[in-house]
Amino acid sequence: MKKPELVVTPGNLEDIGILAEAGADAFIIGEQAFGLRLAGEFKREQLRKAVQLIHNYDKKAYVAVNGIFHNEKLDAMKDYVSFVESIDADAIIFGDPAVLMTVREVAPNMKLHWSTETTGTNWYTANYWGRKGSKRAVLAKELNLDQVTEIKENAEVEIEVQVHGMTAMFQSKRLLIGNYFRYQGRAMEIERKGKDENLYLYDHERDNRYPIFEDENGTHIMSPNDVCMIDELDELVDSGIDALKIDFIFKSASYKKEVTALYRKAIDTYLNDENEYFKQAGEWHAKIENIQPKNRKLDTGFFFKETVY
Repeated sequence: MKKPELVVTPGNLEDIGILAEAGADAFIIGEQAFGLRLAGEFKREQLRKAVQLIHNYDKKAYVAVNGIFHNEKLDAMKDYVSFVESIDADAIIFGDPAVLMTVREVAPNMKLHWSTETTGTNWYTANYWGRKGSKRAVLAKELNLDQVTEIKENAEVEIEVQVHGMTAMFQSKRLLIGNYFRYQGRAMEIERKGKDENLYLYDHERDNRYPIFEDENGTHIMSPNDVCMIDELDELVDSGIDALKIDFIFKSASYKKEVTALYRKAIDTYLNDENEYFKQAGEWHAKIENIQPKNRKLDTGFFFKETVY
């Protein structure tokens, strides 16, 4: 049975060693000028150090260039892609075809992972991008488990799915919250500080809090709960899913370490002894529940239900 890659999102250089030792196989890094909803900001010199450190642990470094780019950013993106190639990153994550065209032009040997957050919903689309040069497709979060496994059965590329963490519900290029503050005559600085853990949309009827943050890519509204599939990994592993992602946006260093270690143990246990996995799966889930941030419940996302808008 194939062992899926465990992909994580570090917040800084210090996270990398901790998460590598906890069992992560690959890291998604980048800077907000080119990547969306990153767990941490890695400017160029930090990015260079991060890739080197990741490779020192014999792990993979994937750089997010998954923004949607307007004309004025194309030259900067070309320079950035060249830089990413020069530091020996293992792949670029993209959604905009402009990135694919740029990679073909300036870094033709760079591996590509196609990820749009929302439109990876069928194997025809995954294979289309595979035939254009992508080696992996990252599926949309709104798919149920049967749809995910069906795509894997028919895919000509590697398939990645998110199994843990917060997911994006909405993005606008407009700085909606910042503009609202300015309308009130108040200032709101839009940097990484704009990712404020105390800024929510509150749904009184369902008692849900939707975290909001703003950066130079606009306004992001996130899910009220965290996906957690640690006790439901069997079908994903059985179907041959190539990569399982944990998204650590808004999470503490201790949380990242413990959750990574638990998923590492869960994956390895299932591959070695399925019965033992099912015996321990509930306990692993309970351990994660015990360290969940306040007001963030665990659920299984859309894996066991149809998408409802």
